[in-house]
This record gives sequence, C-alpha cells and structure tokens, in this order.
Amino acid sequence: MPYWVSIAAIVTVVNLRTLPQRAAASAVAVVGVMGVVVVFVAVLSIAEGFRATMAATASPDTAIVLRGGSDTELSSSLPGDQVRIVAEAPGIVQRSGRALTSGELFVVMDVPKRSTGTATNVPLRGVQPAAFDIRDRFRLIEGRTFTPGRNEVVVGRGAVAEFDGLGLGARLRSGEETWTVVGIFEAGGSVAESEIWTDVGVLQPAYRRGNTFQSVTVKLESPGAFEAFKDALTSDPRLHVRVEREADYFAEQSEVLTVIITTIGYLIAGLMGLGAVFAAVNTMYSAVASRTREIATLRAIGFGGGAVAVSVVVESMLLALVGGALGGVVAYFGFHGLQTATLNFQTFTQVAFAFTVTPSLLTQGVGYALLLGLLGGVFPAVRAARLPVATALRSL
Repeated sequence: MPYWVSIAAIVTVVNLRTLPQRAAASAVAVVGVMGVVVVFVAVLSIAEGFRATMAATASPDTAIVLRGGSDTELSSSLPGDQVRIVAEAPGIVQRSGRALTSGELFVVMDVPKRSTGTATNVPLRGVQPAAFDIRDRFRLIEGRTFTPGRNEVVVGRGAVAEFDGLGLGARLRSGEETWTVVGIFEAGGSVAESEIWTDVGVLQPAYRRGNTFQSVTVKLESPGAFEAFKDALTSDPRLHVRVEREADYFAEQSEVLTVIITTIGYLIAGLMGLGAVFAAVNTMYSAVASRTREIATLRAIGFGGGAVAVSVVVESMLLALVGGALGGVVAYFGFHGLQTATLNFQTFTQVAFAFTVTPSLLTQGVGYALLLGLLGGVFPAVRAARLPVATALRSL
C-alpha cells in the first residue's frame, strides 16, 4: 500500500471514531441524502414500471398492422377486405385451418378512477376470437369469456384495481349500448390488463364503424418470419399499411411518457440534491470546526494536508453512502409493486401499471448519493487541509 494511502487511512479512522460526538449533525446529512434518493428512485420507478408494462405486452413472434402513416391504433383505419388480405399473408401461424389473426377496434369509454372518482379514458377493445390465442399469456381469473354477438365484456385485472364499476356483473354504458362484465383476466402484467375486451362484431355497430377495423394483430410462425410477412404486405398494391413487430410498436408507445417522467425525476433529484449538498457541507464544516485542534495537531506531527483532506471527503461520502442505502431500502419497500395508472400520451387512455424499483435504479440512487457526498465534502476538506499548524499551539 502506498505510504500516502496509509497515512490517509489512519487519519480517516481517527475521524470516524469521533462520529458519535457529532451524531446529530451527521444524522442531518444522512437524512438529507436519504430523502433525495427516495424521491429520485421513486420517480424513476414510475417510468421503469410503465416501460416494463409495455415491454410485457410484446412477443417476438407477434406483429401488428396499421394503416400506412398511422402512429397509433386510434389514428388508423382498415377496411374489412384489407383485414382479410392480411390474413392471407405468408408466415402466419395456421390453426384448425385458420390464420391466427385478429382484426381489432380500439375506442375509449369514460370510467371513474377509484382514487379520485373523476371520469377518465379507459380502452375498450373489440377483438376477434383468435385474439385469445395470439396473446398467449391471456388467462381468465374470474367468470368466463364473452359470448360472440352479445354485449358482454371481459376486463383486465389492472383496470378492475384502478377504476370503479368494473367488477364481475357490472353494467357499463358506452356508445349506444350497455355492456355486462362477465369475466376478469390477466395477461402477464401487460398493457392488455388495463383494457376492456369485447366482440369486435358487436363493437363496430355500437360505435357506427361499419365493417372497419383499426389494426390487425397476427401470430407469426417464428420471429424470423417477420421480414417475409412485412414484405408481402408492403409490396401488395391493394394495401397501404404499416407493419411493425409488436415489441417495436409498444416501445414507441412508452417513449414519450418515459422521457417526460425521467426528465422530471432528474430535475427533482437535482434540486433536492442541492439541499442535500448544503446539508453535507454544513455537517462537514461543523466537523472540521469542532476538530480544529485535533487536525492542526495532526499537521504538526507530520500528517500532510492531503491526508487530512482525503479523510474529510471519505467521511462525507460514507455518510452519504449510509443515506443512499437507507433511501434505497425505503424506496424499494415503500414503492416497489405499488399499483397506479397514468395517461399514455400516444393513445390518451389510462394504463394501469406498478412502480418498479430495479437493481439498476438502486445502483443509480446510491451512485447519486456518493456524488452528493463528494460535493459536500470538497470545500470542508480544503479548509481542513489549510488549517495552520500554529492553531494547535494557540489552543493548548
């Protein structure tokens, strides 16, 4: 071990042994950093949870077809004859002599949120029978599936948890019809759990859509079949469509909200971080002031100013590390798995999801805490390193 490192380590140990004498001031710095990390991790866990929900929707062997130039299902429209043409494309899984494709209609209905009671947009999706096989993680957990041709719906468990009046047996008014909830389903934590599903053949006349759809979801024979499927559709002169892998489509869906929340998270953490840095600076200045005689004496007996400065910075970073670790624990147990719902800016509908505190977020939180500790310790460290040796002699 280099000599200067040994010297710095000795001075640091001496500093840390005096921490109990400065417990109150040190606790202020720890709590300040902990608060910053809790908010930082909690806010970013919203974006992480939303992104995870969107990612859970995607399957590598599933594709979605929209009208050419459309960004979302809401802005898309496909005539029934084009939906049939899509079903004839190569690369689609065939089951019982029929292609696994689902022409779908995506509309919104007003449903009150449980938390506020205010009406909000909830997706109402009309699907064809193959939709249940295409979304292979679909599973009924209560009731039964809707009967084709009837005004019946099944509701995702996320929607049931976040919105009022969607329980089994509930009756919903939407469009020109009343719908009865006959089942509740889960879908592997995907965005489908925020939706209400019904027979597309019933939904079309209820919203006066005629024989039109907004998208076609297809199950491919393999992920590698996508290019051939896409080329067949985009080169067909009868069609003007946009073909995407489901994963790419939902990644785009999550992009806007993720950027907004991440930006807000870093902004809030930055502003709160300033307060935490000032708390750390005050704590370390207080530590230096209370140990003026000790520091100057160390200088007098041969310990260099650099070793003293390093010891102050290390102490500040250790306090920040404790605060960061505590903040990570509070954020994880306080927010991980917490259910909520927010607006998807691409479709202007609510998406139910859970806060997701990942190891990466916890690592970022602790890293940010160490940065705050470093910044909070630099100026007091410089002051400690510059204390004149004569100070020790005058204080004896």
